[in-house]
Amino acid sequence: MSRIAMTLGRRGLGALAGGLLAAPAVHAQAAFPNRPIRVVIAFAAGGNSDTMSRLIQPKLSEFLGQTVVVENRTGAGGALAAGQVMQAPADGHTLLFDAASFIIAQFINRNLPFDYERDFTPVGMVAEVPYILAVPTSTGITDLKGYLEKARATPGGMPYGSPGVGNTGHLAGALLSHRSGVRMEHIPYRGGAEVARDLAGNTLPSGYLSANSLQPVIDAGKARPIALTSGVRRGGIEGVPTIAESGFPGFDLTSWNAMFCRTGTPEPIRRKLEEAVEFATKDEEVRRRLAAMGASAVPADAEGLARRLVSEREVVKGLMRDTGISFG
Repeated sequence: MSRIAMTLGRRGLGALAGGLLAAPAVHAQAAFPNRPIRVVIAFAAGGNSDTMSRLIQPKLSEFLGQTVVVENRTGAGGALAAGQVMQAPADGHTLLFDAASFIIAQFINRNLPFDYERDFTPVGMVAEVPYILAVPTSTGITDLKGYLEKARATPGGMPYGSPGVGNTGHLAGALLSHRSGVRMEHIPYRGGAEVARDLAGNTLPSGYLSANSLQPVIDAGKARPIALTSGVRRGGIEGVPTIAESGFPGFDLTSWNAMFCRTGTPEPIRRKLEEAVEFATKDEEVRRRLAAMGASAVPADAEGLARRLVSEREVVKGLMRDTGISFG
């Protein structure tokens, strides 16, 4: 026992211990962040989510006064990325950057050692983005009608790629198949850039991906956009109609990207992170570049995102019930 402890009575020792324990906790919270922030992305480099996270990275760093490190962890429908975040302390220094597929994760693998609804808390929304149904230019298909005619004549169903199981593109293909009565086969990729690559190489007959991932192969004359998944024309490529106005009224699926922290992160820290995301998404240059990607910056409203998560989980359950789509 130390000389100090030996000279203290029980009450004095307890007060000293309490003070020593309380002081670092208060200091750590006040000093947040006290080391680099790690943002783990559930998608491959070069895709829409990766590009978006790296776009806001400098502004997050500016607001927080610390280096922000972006790390790609793909696989298992986003569960590998989420698992990395779950292994870190709930202190706000390790965050998850995910897309609308965050909603589907609980249906993909029911044996995960964590629960998305329970173990992750919204920090803030970053942007919304519609997906685009595209085909290789060599197919000669120019619109949704021609695409469905080709799909009906494809033995075993029309293959379509998307940036992973359970993302908006996956759901869009399943919903279009259900509403058109045409069989389609989902081919999951690790990100939109890989979908674009195979469309350009004519090894994938169709795919759903963002404008950001698709635009380079359109510019190269290798792929053609034929329909937007959103209910109205927005954030896509000029002149491309929606699936809704191409014969399927009410068709409306839009992806989004958002930041999450571990549940249990102190509220003052979570709030500071929300303010950092808001700071980044209000920056005029960030908004301009998001628009160029086909995305729309949205308020970093954690409460609104939480409500949206609840609502969209119900929508997914309805799709699973009505279309028979299975993620597991």
